[in-house]
Amino acid sequence: SGCGSLISSQFSFIPTASTNPKAALKSKIVAEFRPQSLIDELLLYKRSEDQIELKEKQLSTMRVDVCSTETLKCLKGKS
Repeated sequence: SGCGSLISSQFSFIPTASTNPKAALKSKIVAEFRPQSLIDELLLYKRSEDQIELKEKQLSTMRVDVCSTETLKCLKGKS
């Protein structure tokens, strides 16, 4: 009981959303935020990174002569 009144008196200076337009705008943005599109984009990025890593590993194990244009054409056709 004593601590509760002490805490509430210490934090009474915090502006509420109704008295502070910036706080109201921030509250609205947070409330309306839908992270699904961000999650989808991050998943696509991760898949792309995984594909790059896989192809780099495949190339390193193949020991391909990258100076050969014929070899590069063959590799390009496989992807």
